[in-house]
Amino acid sequence: MKRASIGDILTTGQCAAVLKALADKTRLRLLESLLVEEKCVTELVRELRCPQPHISHHLRILRDAGLVEGLREGKQVCYRIAPTVKRALANRQGQALNFGCCEVRFPETVLTAVTHAR
Repeated sequence: MKRASIGDILTTGQCAAVLKALADKTRLRLLESLLVEEKCVTELVRELRCPQPHISHHLRILRDAGLVEGLREGKQVCYRIAPTVKRALANRQGQALNFGCCEVRFPETVLTAVTHAR
């Protein structure tokens, strides 16, 4: 399936793929953490208190869905929210991600941190 830009209206299949990527507690926690700031895998392992292979597996799923992107910095890989996702969040005044078929809202504490990080 062709990966769509989150800022676009997604087809039913694309929306299902994004929702499937979000349908896990660890992946939601990763996304919330990355909404605040870019982080390397080692930082995410410490923050979420999960083994590195577990974190890397979930980051790959989020990356394949187009929600995050990884950047190699020496031996480390750091992740950030994909620019299209940031734009989609900004288009909703930082209140929700609109995928065309549904919206995903994050806790107010996360959204406040995102607003202050801009």
